[in-house]
Amino acid sequence: MARVVQRVRETVVALPVGAQLPSVRELMDRLAVGPGTVREAFAALVSEGLIEAHPGRGTFVASCSPAPGAATAARGDLGWQSVALGAARADTDALGELAALPPPGAIPLSTGYLPDDLQATRELSVAMGRAATRPGMWDRIPLEGLEPLRAWFARELGGSGGGGFSAREVMICPGSQGAIATAFRGLAAPGDAVLVEAPTYIGAMTAARAAGLRLVPVAADAHGVRPDLLADALR
Repeated sequence: MARVVQRVRETVVALPVGAQLPSVRELMDRLAVGPGTVREAFAALVSEGLIEAHPGRGTFVASCSPAPGAATAARGDLGWQSVALGAARADTDALGELAALPPPGAIPLSTGYLPDDLQATRELSVAMGRAATRPGMWDRIPLEGLEPLRAWFARELGGSGGGGFSAREVMICPGSQGAIATAFRGLAAPGDAVLVEAPTYIGAMTAARAAGLRLVPVAADAHGVRPDLLADALR
C-alpha cells in the first residue's frame, strides 16, 4: 500500500494544479493493483490535501498543492500516517499485527501503560489494601456505575448553575476502551465516517471496526492535527 501511495503521489506532483489524475482503471493497469488499493491511495492523498475528488467528474490536483518537486519540502511526507492507520483496509491483518505481543526487550507504545519503574506500586498496594476491607467491596457494581459517583459527575457537568443534569443521565464506564466503544455505538450508525488523527489509538480503531464505522485519517505534524487537512476532511 505504501508503494502505491508513493507512486500516485509522484504522479500528482508532476502534474499542474487542477490537472485530472489518471482514472482508477488506468492506475490499476499501470501499478498492477486492484481498485480498492487505488481508492485507498486516493483517500490518503486527499487527507494530505494533495488531490481533490469530484464525484462524477474525476480526481484532480488540489489548488493548494505545492509546485512539482516541492511537495516534500512544503508539506512533508505524511503518507506513512495513513498507512499506519490502515483506515480503509477491509481486512484486520494490520490490527492483528499491532496487537501482537512485542518481542523480548521491545517497548510497546500502543498500550498506554506506564513501565513498572514509573508506577507508584507501593502506594497503590496500600490503597488497595484499605479499599479491600470496606463493606460492599466485593459486591457486583451496577453496569451504569455507582450512584454516588454518577451524581458527582452530574454536579460537575452542571457547573455552578446546576445545569439540570441528574445521575440518571451519567454512565460510568469501566475503562477508556469501554467508553470509546459506547460513544461510537451511541453517536454513530454502522457505515458512518469517523475522523481520527493518524496514527491513532489502536483501541479506537478496533472499537470503530467492531461498530461498523469507517475511519477517515487526518494527518498530523509536530503541533497536532493539521487544521487545513481537518477542514478538508470535514467537508
